[in-house]
Amino acid sequence: MSAKGSELKRVRQSIKANLKNKAYKSKVNTSIKKVLNATKKDEALNNLKDAVKIIDKVASKGIIHKNKAANKKSSLYNFTNKLK
Repeated sequence: MSAKGSELKRVRQSIKANLKNKAYKSKVNTSIKKVLNATKKDEALNNLKDAVKIIDKVASKGIIHKNKAANKKSSLYNFTNKLK
């Protein structure tokens, strides 16, 4: 493969986008872990509010699929509803 200018630019852009996407996915995972590690229901609900906001933001940017976002939110809601 020859290294033309447009191909090199595309590689640079994809690396940059990959780093941004990785950071957003990391935020999603840490927010989910905060909800799952909560022991009390009120604590879990507070963390859930933040997690849902982050998941929606990432899904709106197209980093994760909207159905994947819905599945993650659903599983978090089920978890918090089972807490006492």
